[in-house]
Amino acid sequence: MSEALRVLVTRPARQAADWVARLREAGIDAAALPLIEIVCAPDEAPVRAAWERLPAVRLAVFVSPNAAECFFGARPSAVRWPAGTRAAAVGPGTSRVLRELGVDAGLIVEPAQDAAQFDSEALWARLCGLDWNGQEVLIVRGDGGREWLAETLRAHGAQVSAVCAYRRRAPHLDDAQQAILAAARREPRRHLWFFSSSEAITNLGAIAAASADWSGARALATHPRIAESAQRLGFGEVVQVRPAFDAVSACIQSIAP
Repeated sequence: MSEALRVLVTRPARQAADWVARLREAGIDAAALPLIEIVCAPDEAPVRAAWERLPAVRLAVFVSPNAAECFFGARPSAVRWPAGTRAAAVGPGTSRVLRELGVDAGLIVEPAQDAAQFDSEALWARLCGLDWNGQEVLIVRGDGGREWLAETLRAHGAQVSAVCAYRRRAPHLDDAQQAILAAARREPRRHLWFFSSSEAITNLGAIAAASADWSGARALATHPRIAESAQRLGFGEVVQVRPAFDAVSACIQSIAP
């Protein structure tokens, strides 16, 4: 692949590093430019309490790999994942982290591998056929986020609670990251932004000057809402792509000169 195009991966640092490594293995020039910083919740007490009541929970939903990592990071030493509790993941990256953290693969529910998007709606498509009346569901998330899945489960009779396992905040770019951003703004056609979060786009707008011109910039977006956010910021070309690695890699290869 030509070195003329560099893909900027904007996921939080750990996930960005994983994507960069995989893209480079596929022969694609990529660099991490995390536009969301993840911090585990400073008060672990609610998370530890959630672990204690986990045996009574039918399903624990993890909204991201960060949710899984921070939830397990606060696990009481004597507590193990209950055999009767299923774990739901919004996407395959979260499923992989759950397996790495010791959750049996047979207990994990995730969207279909060929789903158009990996989101709450795609996960619900795997859950909607079950009886949720009176069942306890725990949603492990960050500070804020969409309520669609919780509201849908409640509408089907589930008793839904949530625990905040981590917080998101705008990043402080170091010198190397500032240099990557400057190069992307100076030569927009030599860079391709890869967005998997609308919040990352919002943070980019805040980090860059208010007068920044993005009309020459190109982006990949893994969801329609994310694509709309990039367009609102002013990106001249936005391509929507399934968040699966093979789909992203193929899309990049088709764009590259």
